[in-house]
Amino acid sequence: MTDTSELIKALRRGVSETIVESELLELLQSDKPARLKMGFDPSGPDIHLGHVVGLRKLREFQEMGHKVVLIVGDWTAQIGDPSGRSQTRKMLSAQEVKDNAETYMAQFFDVVDKQKTEVRWQSEWFGDFSLADLLDLTSRFTVAQFLAREDFAKRFQSNQPIAITELLYPLLQAYDSVAINSDIEFGGMDQKFNLLVGRDLQGMMGEQPQQLVLMPILVGTDGVQKMSKSLGNYIALKDAPRDMFGKTMSLPDSAIVDYFDLLTDVTDTEIGEMRQQMAEETVNPIELKKQLGLYLVRQFHDADSANEAQSYFERVVQSRETPADIPNLNANDFKESLHFQDGKFVANLPSLFSAAGFIDSSSEGRRLIAQGAVTIDGVRVEELTSIVAEGSIFKIGKRKWVRITNLPVT
Repeated sequence: MTDTSELIKALRRGVSETIVESELLELLQSDKPARLKMGFDPSGPDIHLGHVVGLRKLREFQEMGHKVVLIVGDWTAQIGDPSGRSQTRKMLSAQEVKDNAETYMAQFFDVVDKQKTEVRWQSEWFGDFSLADLLDLTSRFTVAQFLAREDFAKRFQSNQPIAITELLYPLLQAYDSVAINSDIEFGGMDQKFNLLVGRDLQGMMGEQPQQLVLMPILVGTDGVQKMSKSLGNYIALKDAPRDMFGKTMSLPDSAIVDYFDLLTDVTDTEIGEMRQQMAEETVNPIELKKQLGLYLVRQFHDADSANEAQSYFERVVQSRETPADIPNLNANDFKESLHFQDGKFVANLPSLFSAAGFIDSSSEGRRLIAQGAVTIDGVRVEELTSIVAEGSIFKIGKRKWVRITNLPVT
């Protein structure tokens, strides 16, 4: 049996709210291992640090002897949950969900113990769900109850569309708890409504209502909005070491201590000291960011990669040196992004960099150029098209460099 003080500490550090703490403590101290549920919609191909907050908490209770049940939301991902957003989230196809889930599955176990984890797919129970089952499920709640959810309420009041399928999302997530006999569900504060629906539905269907552990929302690298792939403010588990370290260094000072609190094993005493140092301005924030960057890269890569990433950042970013190992872009492979004009090659830069895989999309390239974040041979690029010459060196954003080579023969 786990010591009560240890459980209370685990239920309070990195946790925004518990429902209901006294019942949680009793459940976690019983002889029977509790079933700890957390669901993930594979709405994108990678897990980011925002997901890791909950996974780390699951691992903590897993090490106390409890059973983690990870739900892969292969049905709810197709609906899309707009929690925390002001608009409908794009619906995904079954194939898109399946492809994304494959990478999710590998990344789950960078954090939780695979041997102590049960993975379940919603299609196990929703694959044979009949219209009668759906009608029974929907009959248990009212539209008014669902319009009380903050994001739905805001959209309803401002006459923005709410698809009927979106109202099904909390119901399907709630039914997951019934299907796997969840004892405790973990989720972010933006999921509170959905988790409470699961608790209510279990009671309606004769099960013991699940307890809830709600984690704070990790802000992204912009320091303002929830970490999200779609917002581009994320740090992915599969980011290269240099990118992971560099993105960490771009965090606003206000986010540093929260990242230590939610993503590291630094002690509560050390966290308190960091907060005091930051408040009293007795520490250089960049030094704390370096410590955080080292910790994160070690956690998801290794110590050597972390040290090299720090060295690269200090040499290339802080000292503004041009790196020695700049990747080459073979322009001959991307002729469609080039045209010959007045005896010189002119490139559509967003198209060229996107096609070559240095950025995710042409729109990202246009945004970076508008922000003044692209240079050629040290000179800021102000237009979407630019003359390029053999050996020209582009810097794209803060951490990406590329050398143009093998221009086509005219």
